[in-house]
Amino acid sequence: MAQRRWLLPEHVEDILPAEARTLERLRRRLLDLLEAHGYELVQPPLLEYTESLLSGTGRDLDLATFRLADRLSGRQLGVRADHTPQVARIDAHLLNREGVTRLAYCGSVLHTMPAGMTTTREPIQLGAELYGHAGLEADLEVLRLMGRVLGEAGFGRVHIDIGHPAIHRALAEGAKLDREDAEALFHAVQQKDGPAVRAMASQLGEPRSLLLEQLTRLSGGPEVLARAREILPKDAAIAEALSALELLAKELAAPGLEISFDLAELGGFNYESGVVFAAFASGSPDALARGGRYDEVGRSFGRARPATGFTIDLRRLAALAAPTPRRAAILAPCVADASLESAVTKLREAGEIVIAELPGHRAARAELGCDRTLESKDGRWQVVPLKGE
Repeated sequence: MAQRRWLLPEHVEDILPAEARTLERLRRRLLDLLEAHGYELVQPPLLEYTESLLSGTGRDLDLATFRLADRLSGRQLGVRADHTPQVARIDAHLLNREGVTRLAYCGSVLHTMPAGMTTTREPIQLGAELYGHAGLEADLEVLRLMGRVLGEAGFGRVHIDIGHPAIHRALAEGAKLDREDAEALFHAVQQKDGPAVRAMASQLGEPRSLLLEQLTRLSGGPEVLARAREILPKDAAIAEALSALELLAKELAAPGLEISFDLAELGGFNYESGVVFAAFASGSPDALARGGRYDEVGRSFGRARPATGFTIDLRRLAALAAPTPRRAAILAPCVADASLESAVTKLREAGEIVIAELPGHRAARAELGCDRTLESKDGRWQVVPLKGE
């Protein structure tokens, strides 16, 4: 059998008309919504030097990033796997504002490995980032905005899991783990793998491993926070994190929004520094949106700025959203006629889709989606129903 040269790599797919139509309409609505809340659109490059692209990020993002050699400079380039470090760079060095900055973005990213068996390696990320405010007011704004974005996409009920990696850091502090062991512990907690945490007792010490194992089971409603206060050490960082979670839950309470807590939720690419969250809705076992605070990323660019935001995989959102129906079109004869051209122009300016019928293609009318046609009557071009043939 001849090799099929047109086959795409695994977990990379074309976006065909029906999905592309729904995705594009959704993209426009959501970006308009973000703009209405004061978020300015930026478009970072698809690739840049790896030392900049991965600056201030953890090993997870490093492993997710495709690399290639730049034939112009000889330096190594990376294809972005996440927008957040790029947007942080734009805020820190290109805009260089002193006050609060709100930025939005939408574009493809590329991952070396898929997040799951049915997921694409080329998600389309849409997100919003707020820089310059360290208080919970900024986290609340971003969380509420994420809820509105999901509502605009048609999700009337949304469940948000909230966590705080400062609790994990406070418990792990002092264990003197090397980088590899610290990453193994991070992933064991994130995946709620209690036995894997306990298996590290020799590195962590028995009391610390017990506490971190309990962290993997602390998820649920408000009672989780009360339980955490009972069993976790009386540490200032832990107490502050728990108080922040309590306040967020109180302020976020709204119809159609369910709040729960997951103290083993540590964020996505391991660069989050404060509150983290993930949004779920009926029909998707995976999170529709993720976000959190990442004050430390800007430090690697020489200008640390408080930062919080969220990101959504627009392709997954479009797959779950109500499909956008194809609009019916008007078929126009393919003839040289100035009055016909004028009529077609006016129809298109009024928002109609007008398609010229090329010679020899009458059988393709149904594929074109036409239900009307232009006919000349009494010297004027008029729109009339398309007759069946």
